[in-house]
Amino acid sequence: MSRRLFLPATLVALLLGACASGPQLPQRTPEEVKADIARRIPARAGDRQGWANDIYVALSARDLATTPDNICAVLAVIEQESGWQADPAVPGLGRIAREELRRRAATLHVPGFVVDTALKLESPDGRSYGERIDTVRTERELSELFEEMTARVPMGQRLLGGFNPVHTGGPMQVSIDFAEAHAREYPYPLPGSVRQEVFTRRGGVYFGTAHLLDYPASYESLIYRYADFNAGWYASRNAAFQVAVARASGIELALDGDLLLPGADLEHPGATERAVHALSTRLDMDAREIRRALQKGDSPDFEKTALYRRVYELAEQAAGKPLPRAVLPGIKLQSPKITRNLTTAWFANRVDERWQRCMKR
Repeated sequence: MSRRLFLPATLVALLLGACASGPQLPQRTPEEVKADIARRIPARAGDRQGWANDIYVALSARDLATTPDNICAVLAVIEQESGWQADPAVPGLGRIAREELRRRAATLHVPGFVVDTALKLESPDGRSYGERIDTVRTERELSELFEEMTARVPMGQRLLGGFNPVHTGGPMQVSIDFAEAHAREYPYPLPGSVRQEVFTRRGGVYFGTAHLLDYPASYESLIYRYADFNAGWYASRNAAFQVAVARASGIELALDGDLLLPGADLEHPGATERAVHALSTRLDMDAREIRRALQKGDSPDFEKTALYRRVYELAEQAAGKPLPRAVLPGIKLQSPKITRNLTTAWFANRVDERWQRCMKR
């Protein structure tokens, strides 16, 4: 896995200046870094030293710079996502779980009465599974309950096999799929599954920090990483590319950061790819060349493609000025846990406000 240090432009300039004119400042010891982290954690968090140690391990194990910028980025996401709870409670989680279970059953054409019968079955603790679902408070509890139901309930494997309504967890609400895909370098022993580890403080912080900071991006501000944390790596860069495509083609696009429609063939492309096709003559690229370039939209290599360069050339000619290489995606947040009209831009701005407060501590 590639390693990247995220350093703000001002810090890079200072470091380069130090190299040219004098010795660099000495690196801080682990104890000094942990003390700095603990000092920036709000007192209401509880066990500030424990949090500080887990955050320090997450940064250092991923070879990420333990700068105030990075420290406060992690702290800001934790505060936004969980309010300093390792396994935060979710209001109405039982209701959400029942709805997800019924939706899953309907997808598999399983009658509703079969689901009701399964939920009435007595579980090992004497309560029915339905009663236990109604009383779950956290995603960890719900995840563990669904794993138990999969193994014990008749037709459980058919209803629930490979399905668990809990897709994120822990103090940073990191994707469990992401954690499972990046577990090879996990620095702690795994007493259980990666899924179970995400719900611990150390696991949630480690995988959340990796998702937030450990990928190469040329953003000038951390706010775009906050947006990517919510919408997926490079969503902010790709949304800016969509702005450029719209400017060059005159075709309005949703700024969602999705450059390709999943599963679409060349004859039925998604909206962004179709708009790029409208520029194919001016780009001197055919549909296959465009598709190959857009397929790199989830990696840093997309910025090296001829498509990326030529679209910006056309767009900036039309605009008569340089265009940004990153914008906040205009994505409405969709989740059973979300009851308000929220967007990725709202999330990124809220985290950025918390980051600024942390930097002043």
